[in-house]
Amino acid sequence: MPRLVNIRRSVFEEDRRNAAAVREELGRRGVLLVNLIGSPGAGKTTLLEATLRKNTERPEARRFRCAVIEGDVATSRDAERIAALGVPSVQINTEGGCHLEAHLVRKALGALPLDEVDLLFVENVGNLVCPAEFDLGEDFKVAVSSVPEGDDKPLKYPHLFHLVRAVILTKMDLAPYVRFSPERFWGDVEKLNPSARRFLVDSIQGDGLEEWLSGLDEWLEEKRRR
Repeated sequence: MPRLVNIRRSVFEEDRRNAAAVREELGRRGVLLVNLIGSPGAGKTTLLEATLRKNTERPEARRFRCAVIEGDVATSRDAERIAALGVPSVQINTEGGCHLEAHLVRKALGALPLDEVDLLFVENVGNLVCPAEFDLGEDFKVAVSSVPEGDDKPLKYPHLFHLVRAVILTKMDLAPYVRFSPERFWGDVEKLNPSARRFLVDSIQGDGLEEWLSGLDEWLEEKRRR
């Protein structure tokens, strides 16, 4: 006779174990892990490049030592851009997957000099849906949205904007040339997540980077105090 077997284990159980292992490892080392989530073309890699350059523009005033895990469906181009700045980077290709998972991040940690890292960025696969669902062991998620994408992204993708610690609005230099209502955008962010920090950044000219770096400074110190 056929039997019905009721399996109650969560499909996310293994992922949770890997996320916990990542969190424990980086917590022990005092490394802050920031998961950047945004759609393709939002300017995530350009933001990272600008952030890393700003962080090291004066070696004596460098805030923290950084590393980057790049997530993409294919190619190593983003990791190559980061490595060109002299920053340790690891490329993860999902080969069709729409998001990174904790076991991939855990494996990537083994290729990074964690004893020489204060701040680890994960640039997730370009997507506003799936990456929000998965815990990578990060300290927090950050939503990256750009002016050309339109001002309706928070309400169209509420789960992501509800979860994040901060929202970065990029490509501010294009604001005069596209239809975009800052009032509507930030008003919707306020409805979904009133405690989220807000940053307006022009990665090309450098506007807003100092505020963003100061926020990272605060979060790193907060983690180390804990």
